[in-house]
Amino acid sequence: MPAPTNDEIRILTPSGMLGYGFPIDHLKLGLAQQPHAITIDSGSTDSGPQKLGLGEMTCSREAYLKDLEVLLGAQHEAKVPLLVSSAGGDGSNLHVDAFRDMIAQIARKRGWHFRLAMIHADIDKDHLRRELKAGRIEPLGPVPPLDPREIEAATVVVAQMGAEPFQKALDSDEVDVIVGGRAYDPSPTAAIAIRAGFDPALAWHMGKIMECGALCAEPAGRSVIGYLRRDHFEIEPLNPAERCTTTSVAAHTLYEKSHPFLLAGPGGTLDLSNCRYEQVTDRRVRVSGSRFAPGTRYTVKLEGARTAGWRSIFIAGARDPIFISQIDSILDRVIAQARAYFSEVPQETYRIIPHIYGKNGVMADLEPVKVPAHELCIIVEVAAATQALATAICGKLRTSLMHAPYPGRIATAGNLASPFTPLEIPLGQACEFNVYHLMTVDSPTALFPIRYEEIS
Repeated sequence: MPAPTNDEIRILTPSGMLGYGFPIDHLKLGLAQQPHAITIDSGSTDSGPQKLGLGEMTCSREAYLKDLEVLLGAQHEAKVPLLVSSAGGDGSNLHVDAFRDMIAQIARKRGWHFRLAMIHADIDKDHLRRELKAGRIEPLGPVPPLDPREIEAATVVVAQMGAEPFQKALDSDEVDVIVGGRAYDPSPTAAIAIRAGFDPALAWHMGKIMECGALCAEPAGRSVIGYLRRDHFEIEPLNPAERCTTTSVAAHTLYEKSHPFLLAGPGGTLDLSNCRYEQVTDRRVRVSGSRFAPGTRYTVKLEGARTAGWRSIFIAGARDPIFISQIDSILDRVIAQARAYFSEVPQETYRIIPHIYGKNGVMADLEPVKVPAHELCIIVEVAAATQALATAICGKLRTSLMHAPYPGRIATAGNLASPFTPLEIPLGQACEFNVYHLMTVDSPTALFPIRYEEIS
């Protein structure tokens, strides 16, 4: 393993998401730069709460096996640590253990030996109840205070770890691979750099950019390498057809942030108000001026989800301009008719949610364009206590909308075109996030136990 010098540490990120794939040729170009570590994220809440609620993973097992085999081969060849965060998407213990099993399967197949560290992130519910009672849990953003009943309703609650648990795992002799539970996305990259003695501000900023792979390049790509030095870092994509520019890197610094300059995370806030972006080569950008302000207390984000009934949808297309011009009032009448038809079912036990693409399906009430398109895609979602009830209400809505009368109607039927059968599509159990809060902790590592294992 190449040792970090006093002046530079190199970190390779082959993709912004494990399981999405990446070009092996570009990975090899990165390995030729003799990186000191390979980091890759596997998690996000972007794809919804079902991972936590139902124990599902973001990508298929086959996709994870394919990517992991390539990355374990790279680790085996380069003899540098491989750090994977937020296993399976949600970073639950279930998926950390699933990744362990995949790594063991690959090791048996290839005859490799790894020293593996697993960092778990599930939080005991009794601990959460005690911390809530002690006033150490608060809302994160526009969510209500945490109710003890929601702790019980959550399938599992995870905490988002910072860099410290990864640093602690690296402190063990000769750890080859770390599989982390739910983690703040830049944490693995920051952990490698901070442990080597580099500026935490630059480490966190470089990690923030690199956790998305080469999304900071033009055109956006997969694989990227970062060169961290004492007073700056440099970013370069590994695809020769891509380039980092001052604009693309500065723009990506704004990605997924609620404030243009301040980015809060475990342990403190990254301040980017004095950052400078310089074009070093036609493909590489240098960043300096990042600052990190440690917090007065250490907080971690809690994430939890619960099941919330069953869901069915129907999908239909509409092109009649008279129908389209009245879509809101038509839907209101159809929904009212369906509620009346199912009057024996308490309305608070089910939800009807229309999505009108071509009108405001993406931005809802925030849509600035008030004139609908000449054709609409109508998706109506019903969430109810059972799959059968969700499908029944969905069917009533579809047939009523297809035959709904409206002023100026020319055809007597066929207002909608249905592209799929079954016409009502059952989607299974629905989930919703019900824990999205901050918890104050006394130690950044105490909640995240580490288990070591020899895999061969």
